[in-house]
Amino acid sequence: MRVTIFGTKGYDRRFLSEANAAHGHDLVFLEPRLDLTTAPLAKGSRAVCVFVNDRVDAAVLAALAEAGVRLVALRCAGFNNVDLSAAARLGVDVVRVPAYSPHAVAEFTIGLLLAVDRQIPRAWARVRENNFALDGLIGRNLHGRTVGVIGTGQIGALVARTLKAGFGCDVLASDPVVDAALEAIGVRYVAREALLAQAEVVTLHCPLTPDTRHLIDATAIDRARDGLVIVNTSRGALIDTAALIAGLKSRKIGAVALDVYEQEADLFFEDLSNEIVDDDVFQRLLTFPNVLVTGHQAFLTEEALAAIAETTLSSISDAEARRVLTNRIGVERVRGGGQPG
Repeated sequence: MRVTIFGTKGYDRRFLSEANAAHGHDLVFLEPRLDLTTAPLAKGSRAVCVFVNDRVDAAVLAALAEAGVRLVALRCAGFNNVDLSAAARLGVDVVRVPAYSPHAVAEFTIGLLLAVDRQIPRAWARVRENNFALDGLIGRNLHGRTVGVIGTGQIGALVARTLKAGFGCDVLASDPVVDAALEAIGVRYVAREALLAQAEVVTLHCPLTPDTRHLIDATAIDRARDGLVIVNTSRGALIDTAALIAGLKSRKIGAVALDVYEQEADLFFEDLSNEIVDDDVFQRLLTFPNVLVTGHQAFLTEEALAAIAETTLSSISDAEARRVLTNRIGVERVRGGGQPG
């Protein structure tokens, strides 16, 4: 099957090409992201492959369908950028990678938390300037602190288990589905509001839905404990950035570590080092010494990229052979409460 792959980076080409040796699809790699202006580039392909910042709304899907596309393969778990109702109406199937390497994101989450809590980036920058003073670098132990994990799918469960069993934290969890294995090791499930009010550290591992959009907002921050540490490796719009900045300015928030940002589509995955970034909100965020931002790289391990490539191409092969699409996302599934993980 001919597949047009949008938003291609070098690592996409490498891992998809390697995995394709066992599938034999005709892969067309394109650097531009998918949107209404680039959708016609898929003409002649039965499938397109997209990532988190590609636009797959109703207008784009209509253009893809007109070009002959019948399958959209997401090389990621989240699907908040896809209009599933429009896809169903147009007869376009949508598949995703529901689980690739939860360890990759979970490990990166712990790394971000330790880095921002123990001031590691600031210390590294000082040493490069031959400044070995320790003033201003005092951190806190994780052991014994109350950490809230919102979303205990595969990634969140790993984070909760690591913090509880590995660091000795008092772990609170919030999720519509209770994980009995986590409860067995002492993780306590509470309502989201109670978690946000009690936790000293909050880490986010839930999908972006109308219910979770801006779940960290001005109200949540106001009710939180003073000095709250927030980590987000899930979706940027889980946090109201304007409210986050206000919380940092008021010192209500003690530290923030982000691998995602709600307006990241025009920033992340591109080299803008020679450009003027005119996102004033993002630039303001970067001025705080207690904020650590990375460019959506939590998934970026060899193991995860290999798994993403294999799952994506297997789904395309299943579609070509008219087999059941086990990774298909349907409107009914979403309305039924299914979570993208």
